Amino acid sequence: MTNGNHDAPADGKIRSIAGKLISITAPALNEGENLAALCRRITAALTPITHNFEIVIADNASSDDTLPQLRRLSAEDPRVKYVRLSRNFGHQGGLIAGMHHCAGEIVITMDADLQHPPEVLPKLLERWEEGFDVVGTRKRPSGYTNPVRQVLNSVFYRVVGKSIGIPLTQHQSDFRLLDRAALNALLALPERQKFLRGLSHWIGFPQTSIEFEPSARQFGKTKFRFLGLLAFAIHGVISFSVFPLRLFTVIGMIVAALALGNAAYLIVDWLTDASGEPPPGWLTLATGVYFLGGLQLVGIGVLGEYLALTLVESRRRPSFIVAEASTPMYVPVGAAPPPNSL
Repeated sequence: MTNGNHDAPADGKIRSIAGKLISITAPALNEGENLAALCRRITAALTPITHNFEIVIADNASSDDTLPQLRRLSAEDPRVKYVRLSRNFGHQGGLIAGMHHCAGEIVITMDADLQHPPEVLPKLLERWEEGFDVVGTRKRPSGYTNPVRQVLNSVFYRVVGKSIGIPLTQHQSDFRLLDRAALNALLALPERQKFLRGLSHWIGFPQTSIEFEPSARQFGKTKFRFLGLLAFAIHGVISFSVFPLRLFTVIGMIVAALALGNAAYLIVDWLTDASGEPPPGWLTLATGVYFLGGLQLVGIGVLGEYLALTLVESRRRPSFIVAEASTPMYVPVGAAPPPNSL
């Protein structure tokens, strides 16, 4: 299903994956029990259409048997490759590390917990053959989805979409296909902390998206907690939008106007009151003072988030550090090594 706000292929040219190396990459954190099934299902999904593919797993310094499993799988099948990071650089850091080590002309990112079903891979490749350089995915809404989370999801994507001038679809995930040209443009962006769900839209190129049904996790526990998702959402908004700053400016102007109006009303009421007593309502005044104090603290917190992001970016620390790798970092011909990695 094509998003009408994205560019359709300009020439309508049909491409073929024949002869193209396809890279599948996934970050992993304590996913040792899932890796064999992941590689098996990816292989089963791709083998009917191509044998020219690689699987690159970025291990976020897992504490279980993820690394031994990756070494074993890599020894059994040279198409399975891995990157071991020096510590946990987060889901986005793992994705970026994996993408930097993909040599394919077509790169697909997904999660290692099998909630992104490998059986969807041929559908993503079909859309690439139709001429789309970026093919995103949307999770099909479930009746069991938390309604509060659905509302927050909607607000989040509206704010980020407004900030980049492209309406973002709800329920999107990091399960996406990127043509090499689109991937190179994405990885060349100077941000150290990349918000991939927004940047993959921002870079342009012909784009579309498909819907999929998330699979149930077979082993392990989800790594996404509420506070982690909240931090992820805050980072997405702060890194892409000045909307929170402008919102507090507007709120400040509205509150100031209401305060002036209320002050004028109280003065007129006092002057026209024959008793000469000050008007009642000090409880309301105290409530207003507390409200404004809280609002100011929230505003200071928003400013702090922007300052913190600026500080992190100014340090120019790498997005990830590699401790061990079975495959070298891929550097396109004529390009300099990426500055945001070690």
